[in-house]
Amino acid sequence: MPGGRLTNEDRQHIAAGLNEGLGYTEIGQRIGRPASTIMREVARNGGPDGYRADRAQEATRQRARRHKQAQPPALPVLDSGHGRDPKVVHEFTESFTALLEQQGLPRMMARVLACLLITDSGTLTAADLVQRLRISPASVSHAVTFLEQQGMLRRERSPGGRRERYVIDDEIWLRSTLAALQMNDALVAASRQATEILGAATPAGARFESSAEFLDLVSESLRGVMEQWRQSLAARSAGGR
Repeated sequence: MPGGRLTNEDRQHIAAGLNEGLGYTEIGQRIGRPASTIMREVARNGGPDGYRADRAQEATRQRARRHKQAQPPALPVLDSGHGRDPKVVHEFTESFTALLEQQGLPRMMARVLACLLITDSGTLTAADLVQRLRISPASVSHAVTFLEQQGMLRRERSPGGRRERYVIDDEIWLRSTLAALQMNDALVAASRQATEILGAATPAGARFESSAEFLDLVSESLRGVMEQWRQSLAARSAGGR
């Protein structure tokens, strides 16, 4: 079935096509598959000269068997006392991590951020993250450094000052937006400089001038949103007194 897994019959057709000297596109057309699928199948099973349908089929069975025997991912360690279903929380954490990746975060950084976000305290140590995510201390350090640079968490010392811990709070997206605003302002300044250097009357200069105008509007909007949010927080604080 197009889009599904390759069958043994598909692999027989691939082997026959290679023997005939056909290209990946032609072979793919025969079995209703994209050329990229044929290319990957052949590349990981001996290449054009070494591809054998029976060996490729057996290799696929072995990979599937190893995948089934692999250790299942750890469910998140949850804060106690709330009656949460670990499986449901795990599924949400995975989907939220994927969403963060779609927004541009590298996977390891997305996993660390999601892990922090699902904790009620919003605080974890490096050892906590290593245990919960089953990753190395070096991976934690790299991810935390990146997220800190983006304004998405901060470091602080635990009581007694023995351990460093990583903290997120209700202003995580405010700080992240501020970091984005600073980058946007830098792009505005660079675009205006390019307009002066290239000349506003030239196609390249006009392109940069238009970019600067648009990015300036983005910065103005971001500042307005941030101010509105600060006012909302202040109003909540005043109302809670």
